[in-house]
Amino acid sequence: MDTPTSAADHLRRARELLAAHPVVDGHNDLPWALREHVRYDLDRMDIAADQKGRLHTDIPRLRSGGVGAQFWSVYVRSTMAGDAAVSATLEQIDVVDQLLERYPADLARALSAEDMEIARDEGRIASLMGAEGGHSINNSLATLRALYALGVRYMTLTHNDNIAWADSATDEPGVGGLSAFGHEVVREMNRIGMLVDLSHVAETTMRHALATSVAPVIFSHSSSRAVCDHPRNIPDDVLALLPANGGVAMATFVPKFILPAAVEWTREAEENMRAHGLHHLDTTPQAMKVHEAFEVAHPRPTATAATVADHLDHMREVAGIDHLGIGGDFDGTAFTPAGLEDVAGYPNLIAELLHRGWSDADLAKLTWQNAVRALRAAEDTACDLQSGRGPSNATIDELDAV
Repeated sequence: MDTPTSAADHLRRARELLAAHPVVDGHNDLPWALREHVRYDLDRMDIAADQKGRLHTDIPRLRSGGVGAQFWSVYVRSTMAGDAAVSATLEQIDVVDQLLERYPADLARALSAEDMEIARDEGRIASLMGAEGGHSINNSLATLRALYALGVRYMTLTHNDNIAWADSATDEPGVGGLSAFGHEVVREMNRIGMLVDLSHVAETTMRHALATSVAPVIFSHSSSRAVCDHPRNIPDDVLALLPANGGVAMATFVPKFILPAAVEWTREAEENMRAHGLHHLDTTPQAMKVHEAFEVAHPRPTATAATVADHLDHMREVAGIDHLGIGGDFDGTAFTPAGLEDVAGYPNLIAELLHRGWSDADLAKLTWQNAVRALRAAEDTACDLQSGRGPSNATIDELDAV
């Protein structure tokens, strides 16, 4: 067992390592939180100031946590559809743009792996965007390309519900993975250099996408299904495919995805939210009061940094150290692990992994190098593909007609 002195030493070493190899976090829902809390009024929620108690994320805590690059999720709920989903996604992109304009000393727009490296060298946090759910493109490859032009560098193929061309992990089987149009979406993402994100998708969709993609895929916020049997996590046989693909699985911190005891508790808590007329993902102050009252009557099982480390240990055994990353899902979950309560907590996870014998070289891959390599490889693949073919104008009606 660690002594207090050795635990402090691990934490000191973790902070030193993060100074050189900061965290690339695959998924943070701050844009949606800003929409829900203050309808994008940044004067009312200034993230240059400590927002603890209101948000998981602000600039002081990003700095304290050793975050060097953040994929900001431009998520919209999968209950939105059609043009409404596209418009809401554009609003999410717009608030990221507002953040970049408002905080230029701390946040740097990043459109490429090279931009990430430059931002790190400048001491700024590289800011990228990821669209969470294929409903955001409304079955349009032109809209996909427009999102890329606006700075979106990954798209999660589904969120919690199926879409017309891809099955979600938390819905009933629809098209059996990817439809013909779904495969074309993956091919077009490869061609433009947008990472294919397989968090949230069904096992069948994972396998179909991996069979089609010629560029690295990512899981922006998913952990190990062998460690916690939840459909949002990654099965071992899929993890084992990542070395051949070059992809990266970014372990998440959401308790219901990482701690078996939290799975049933969270299901009951979410049912309680719905019984109060609230969306189960709502983290506004009103919603959190409902959660807190439920927790008084039903004590919550608590995950810790060690729980996340258990997932990373297993994922390293299956996929290898070159294919791991971190995707906390901060501001997209009501509950977080002890020691990883907010974006300042990453040093606690790195310290836990140091305690378990992870080397500095392994941790540098986990925090920074793997994610940067995957994006760079996607860019290189796109360059090759664009020399041989132009944009796809295929439609879902053409490809999925039965």
